[in-house]
Amino acid sequence: MTTTQMHSGLPDTRIARRAMIDSQLRTSGVNEEYVLARMLAVPREDFLPADKASQAYIDRAIALGDGGHLASPLFYGKLLLEAAPMPEDRVLLVGGGTAYLAELLRPLVADLTEMTAADAVSAAGTGNYSLIVIDGAIEQLPDSLAAQLADGGRIVTGLVLRQVTRLASGRKVAGQVNLQPIEDLGIPVLTAFAAPKGWTFA
Repeated sequence: MTTTQMHSGLPDTRIARRAMIDSQLRTSGVNEEYVLARMLAVPREDFLPADKASQAYIDRAIALGDGGHLASPLFYGKLLLEAAPMPEDRVLLVGGGTAYLAELLRPLVADLTEMTAADAVSAAGTGNYSLIVIDGAIEQLPDSLAAQLADGGRIVTGLVLRQVTRLASGRKVAGQVNLQPIEDLGIPVLTAFAAPKGWTFA
């Protein structure tokens, strides 16, 4: 029995991943091979504590300690699809409390830097990232994080809009980032990006 099999309690987690792809991703329009290949290759249970490993392939987010989460398979599939990572991309990943999304992305891009949500909110200086990916939903995009994106660069994130979480993306043009919602999707909220009371996303 392999370490993964012992950890998850499942006879073959590759079967579980294949079922996740067929029943959760393909049925929701996620069919691109690079997305499916990465999600088939990376065992979700490896990024969960032992007492939650049996939940690895459910169709919703799994809450972890200290505000962390492993989001639903569909969120990660749609996120990767929208991000369309390229081999030359320099990526800044704002994590959600596990390294799962980093493991999905790393082989697809030239360079990947991970940052916690708390660090991203207060990031100093400017970056030259061609792609920023946020593992969760934000209420506001801090100027400090937008500054890390190169002009023409892309950002893909969850967005809280009128108390509903949506997948959103944008591009930096003339120093400004404008996020556009794509579709409603259940996404864990990153409290570090909470907007001031009374503030609404325009």
